[in-house]
Amino acid sequence: MTDGEANRSDRWLDEEALRHLSTAYAAAVDARDGDRFAELFMADGELVVPDFPDDLRPVITRAGHDALRNVPQGLCRHAHTFHQVSNHQLAVDGDRATGEVQCVAHHVSAIDDGRAEELRAGTDVVWFIRYADEYRRTASEWKFERRALHLQWVEHHTVAVLATPPAH
Repeated sequence: MTDGEANRSDRWLDEEALRHLSTAYAAAVDARDGDRFAELFMADGELVVPDFPDDLRPVITRAGHDALRNVPQGLCRHAHTFHQVSNHQLAVDGDRATGEVQCVAHHVSAIDDGRAEELRAGTDVVWFIRYADEYRRTASEWKFERRALHLQWVEHHTVAVLATPPAH
């Protein structure tokens, strides 16, 4: 293998690991797994989020594992969440990287309409997100150093909630 081929292979492996990190983030949020969520960040890592609905810009900072561990529990007010990530644009520079990742995040809340629980209507608040990421490579894996959630727009939809929420 030539040096050029090795560099392309290394870059591809790094980019795949960074895409996996974003997917693991979404899975940890949807599973309400605070411990797993926090471990995706450096010990001093930061997540910066909007003060929705008052401010759509990333203005609230959660820093460090103790603060980050509580982030997924903040979504327990919703019966379901579903985060789908896509369109990763990544730039790796040694043991640091930056990226922009798009996400469509569904936040479904049930409405008490008197029907059986498995057939209740609900509201889906859909966030269209652009994450601005900074990553750092550790001895064993890539982690978020900083992730800023830029809310692009929000939609509200009525939905049928077809399943009871999982126990958390």
